This record gives sequence, structure tokens and C-alpha cells, in this order.
Amino acid sequence: MVAGRPSSSPAVRDVDVVLDAVGGDYAPRSLRTMRRGGVLVAIVFSQREQVKAMAREYGVRVEHLTVEADHAGMEAIADLVAQDRLRVEIDDVLPLEKAAEAQQRGETGRTTGKLVLTVAARQAG
Repeated sequence: MVAGRPSSSPAVRDVDVVLDAVGGDYAPRSLRTMRRGGVLVAIVFSQREQVKAMAREYGVRVEHLTVEADHAGMEAIADLVAQDRLRVEIDDVLPLEKAAEAQQRGETGRTTGKLVLTVAARQAG
């Protein structure tokens, strides 16, 4: 066991890349799921030094991505959508449980559009 790592095993393992657009404790928790040599890309970067230290311990590279809003560009894209000049071609819609199948299909290069994964809403009960 690596110092600082909880002994319980995460539900997800050997993740290559994590994109943290949430911040808070998301990055430290995500590190537990990653394989050595993986990359954590943070858009929202809280606890920067702590996360970098933990990442070194886990053998994970950390990158910080700065995203700047481009209001004019977003308006131009919205106008193209409104004019029906920009559309997304969807090849298929699959449940999240078929993510591996979607990945395999995408890697063939034979899809005619995007493969969309849907997440079922949790039911109370």
C-alpha cells in the first residue's frame, strides 16, 4: 500500500486520463483510480500543491488547462446552429453500460457520426 492511499479499492481502476472540471476533492479522489503514467488534466485547480504531491506518489502526470471564454466565438456558433448550418451527426445512442462497445466502434473509423452515451437517471427507492 502506498502511504496516504486508502486500503479500500476504488470501483474504477487503471484510468488513463481524468479531466477535472469540478475542483474540490475531485482530483485527489480521482488519483486513486488512475494507472501509473496516467494524466490528470485540471481546468479547475484547487489544492494545487497537494494534488501535485499526491500525483507524484501515484506516478501520475498533472496538467493545468486554462480555458478562456470567447463570447464572440460562442455567439457565432449559436448563430450557425440557429440557421441550421451546423449540425452534429449522431451515429448511435448507447447506454453508459455499453461504453466499451462504443469505444471499440469508434476506434474502427467506420462510424458516420458521434457515438452518444446516455446515463440513466437514478430512481428513488
